[in-house]
Amino acid sequence: MIKLISNNLFKGDKVVWMVFFFLCMISLVEIYSASSSLTYQQGNHWDPMMRQAGLLCAGLILILVIARIPCKLFMLVPFVLYPISIILLVYVLFFGSSINGGNRWIELGPLSFQPSEIAKGALIMTLAAVLSKSQTEDKVKTRKGIKTIVTASRGGHYLPFKVCMGLTIFMIMFIFTENFSTAAILFTVAIAMMFIGNIPGDIMGKMMLTLVALGAIAFAILIITPESAVSHLGGRALTWKHRIEAKLHIGSEAEAAEEKTYSIEDHWQEDNAQIAIANSNVIGLGPGNSIQRDFLSHAESDFIYCIIVEETGLVGGIVVILLFIVLLIRASRIAQKCDKFFPAFLVMGISIILVLQALINMGVAVGMFPVTGQPLPLISRGGTSILITCCYFGIILSISRYADKVSETKAEPAEAISSNETDEYFSSEGME
Repeated sequence: MIKLISNNLFKGDKVVWMVFFFLCMISLVEIYSASSSLTYQQGNHWDPMMRQAGLLCAGLILILVIARIPCKLFMLVPFVLYPISIILLVYVLFFGSSINGGNRWIELGPLSFQPSEIAKGALIMTLAAVLSKSQTEDKVKTRKGIKTIVTASRGGHYLPFKVCMGLTIFMIMFIFTENFSTAAILFTVAIAMMFIGNIPGDIMGKMMLTLVALGAIAFAILIITPESAVSHLGGRALTWKHRIEAKLHIGSEAEAAEEKTYSIEDHWQEDNAQIAIANSNVIGLGPGNSIQRDFLSHAESDFIYCIIVEETGLVGGIVVILLFIVLLIRASRIAQKCDKFFPAFLVMGISIILVLQALINMGVAVGMFPVTGQPLPLISRGGTSILITCCYFGIILSISRYADKVSETKAEPAEAISSNETDEYFSSEGME
């Protein structure tokens, strides 16, 4: 009975479902532990975890609904979602609310959300649709039942690249001034999707060299420009400069002479994150026994991975990494089973953005990257990010259902088909 209910309710790839539930369990335990500062302010120790549980339950309902939508209908979404995302991004750029130093939010009474989270899914779906339409069937090789794209040539070599780059740059130019990390992630995912869509290598190589050169020039200008001039640029340019200089230990000799002693106040988040990591060992201090949760800013969101490592040790940190790696592997398996390009590109794009965002959050926690505002998908405390991430899981599961049907159809023996259908399939006319 339980198995019957499970098969009817939780449709789609079982491994993806397991990853989702494991991430949810980790989230509830760690939010309960890491939210000490919030519970002190609110006076209710259960409120952060109950709020997180409510969001995850709402996200589960979204997954159950979206997983039942035929994946071919997702191709219609970009025509509506992309322009809506642009409108919301323009609105938040001029009229958005500022939270934690970033002008990224739209407030609707008690509710608030980040349009950039919606823009992520809109761009991925749009690029998947464009790349799928650029493929030509006569340029596809089949090996062991799996399609391998040889080239994206419909409309010429440069047309798909120009369309994808135009759509990507047009969207991220409304994001990067207030949320550089999200813009960088979106651009990276777009590049990865173009590689998967097999945009010709010479085009991609030229683009990468150009980007590296422009990035190096912009980086050098930002570093050598005085703070007084950078502050007039607006947005978060001055914050970027401070974070890069702090990460690379760049400063003038005069500043070095004045600061003979190390000031932890200037590196509060990074230092407390490192202390949390140092407090751990192989198995950690145990759930609920974190010390740095009382000192670390945003321990329940941006730096929750530090608390996970502190409480569960190296083992817990590796388990979280493996969960996201398993998600990427399962998504690639699902993509391989698809007989259409759009669902294959879409499932890979979604899995890449989830894994990349998770790796950046973990990299910030362990000191590899400058501090950003990227949450750990499904684990960090949040609202918009959790619901959007659940929508991603729903899309992955919908595509997995489609891929399973394709596999079952290919595996169906000829004896199971009626004699008329079998004769028609193996006739010369049918083969043509």
